[in-house]
Amino acid sequence: MAVPKQRKTKSRRNQRRSHLSLKAPVFGNCPKCGKPVAPHTVCRNCGYYKGEMVIDVMKKLDKKEKKLKEKEIAAKQAETQKSEKSLSMEGLSKK
Repeated sequence: MAVPKQRKTKSRRNQRRSHLSLKAPVFGNCPKCGKPVAPHTVCRNCGYYKGEMVIDVMKKLDKKEKKLKEKEIAAKQAETQKSEKSLSMEGLSKK
């Protein structure tokens, strides 16, 4: 059986293991709903991927969850419409 001639130092051991550390997962934001999403995956919140609906999320929900989801979507659309109105030329001239 082979036996090493010299002991490897802690420094050598730690240099070898430097690539074994855990890396933080990388997330982007979904352009549709803004929730964090892993790259190249479908958003679990809204079911969109690259601007196209891939999964019908509302189909799988219960009645209560469906109502909450619809309210959430309506609130987000109302918020975006408010910001669009305030930035239009008519909105700016009225102020």
